[in-house]
Amino acid sequence: MKRGLPQMKTALPFLANLRRLGALAALVALSSCSSAPPATFDLSAAPAGKGGRAAGTIVVGEPVALSLIDSDRIVVRLSAGSVAYIPGAQWADRLPKLLQTRLIESFENARRVGSVGRPGDRLVASTRLNAEIRTFEVQEKTGEAVVEITARIVNDRTGQIVAGQLFSARTPVSGVSGPTAAAALDVAAQAVFAQIVVWSARGH
Repeated sequence: MKRGLPQMKTALPFLANLRRLGALAALVALSSCSSAPPATFDLSAAPAGKGGRAAGTIVVGEPVALSLIDSDRIVVRLSAGSVAYIPGAQWADRLPKLLQTRLIESFENARRVGSVGRPGDRLVASTRLNAEIRTFEVQEKTGEAVVEITARIVNDRTGQIVAGQLFSARTPVSGVSGPTAAAALDVAAQAVFAQIVVWSARGH
């Protein structure tokens, strides 16, 4: 029995270390399981509106934006004035590319131009629509989702700006979270899309 005691004492630290390693492995596995991928949200095109079909073709370029907005993250402006991204939430694509796609679909839904497409679609177009995303965020202080887009109609042959205008919309949002922010921004974006489509068709 006495000869066995030293062996038992040397074995105890080994067993303790083994238990610690097992506990550490369990924690690592638990943390990896809890790190879920971010929720992905999409935007909708403006629904079909009233108005006759106009002749002509328009090309919609990808909107330009500051690096803060030129991503797939959802922006929130905090009450202190600083900006941040809503954690665990993202758009289905880079925001400028997503807006370009939904704006084209808005033109198609409204049927206010003869043809609409992207640059490189081999469309013979005399008009190009360029846009700049000025604001696309949830504002914590006002409790609103704010969308502001500047649109410019450009003569595709001469490069001359024919017309330009700022379009904006605000939608109340309850709480700052991925689902509520995305839903409110979607409503505001649809309103801006509809405004741009009507305006472009008139000045087209």
